[in-house]
Amino acid sequence: MRLTFKDPRKLATCLKDLVDSYLDGIIEYDELQHKVKKLVETSEDRIYKNGFMSTKIAYVLGESRIEIVDKIMEQ
Repeated sequence: MRLTFKDPRKLATCLKDLVDSYLDGIIEYDELQHKVKKLVETSEDRIYKNGFMSTKIAYVLGESRIEIVDKIMEQ
């Protein structure tokens, strides 16, 4: 899994694919949690700005996926 992205849309697509894999039952929650945390740690300034998710990333993810990512990052 690639951890750094220059394009915010590609970063958002990677997050979207991870969450979709979990929702489809392909990966377990623990694996999703580990991968999302790793991805956000390396690109936190691109994903979260002033405590809120970037609009470009939020647009690609959609409400339900944003809730899952935010829940993981709160833990």
